[in-house]
Amino acid sequence: VLSGKLSADQQFRARQMGLALALVTRILWLLTITWIMGLVTPLFSLHDLGVPEGWFDEEVMEVSLRDIILLAGGLFLISKSVGEIHEKVEGHEKKRSAGSTVSFGGVLFQIALLDIIFSLDSVITAVGMAEDLWVMVVAVVLAVGVMLAFAGVVSDFVERHPTVKMLALSFLILIGVMLVAESIGTPINKGYIYFAMAFSLVVEFLNMKIRGKSPEVE
Repeated sequence: VLSGKLSADQQFRARQMGLALALVTRILWLLTITWIMGLVTPLFSLHDLGVPEGWFDEEVMEVSLRDIILLAGGLFLISKSVGEIHEKVEGHEKKRSAGSTVSFGGVLFQIALLDIIFSLDSVITAVGMAEDLWVMVVAVVLAVGVMLAFAGVVSDFVERHPTVKMLALSFLILIGVMLVAESIGTPINKGYIYFAMAFSLVVEFLNMKIRGKSPEVE
């Protein structure tokens, strides 16, 4: 979605450089494992801010740097996705593309920022699953390699199908809500999220197939 705002000759380069930044970011996360694990250490308690005991569970009252990052990232993701949907619904997207002032560097910065948010929890999970650093690094390289192979195909498909783009933005809102919920100590079962996404995609693909056949029926 972000690279789609750039000119056609810049989109491919933005995706490739964005994914390269993603790879560097995740490897840096892994190389600072001790610091990463320290992110879950509480920085302060809501009791210190005057919140009375009993209002929330003790887990919610303890705030770590990870919680702050997830909260800020979730709110950013929600606001960004809602803004994109508003522009599309209100018809401002074409006007914006006609006089676009989106910079290449600005798009790369947003891609890098989003990847830092997305990769934080996955890296913490990887540290808990694998003991060897090289295993985690190889897994990250393979994951980014898959994204490099399919990013262009997925991006082009989304741009060609406006309803899929709307669905993708809705997924991002859902993920943003999930990040906010996790940051305040009330995580949503990811299985429900993945099932909802898969179900929505299946329904959308069926709708696309029906729309493709409708001219022949008429």
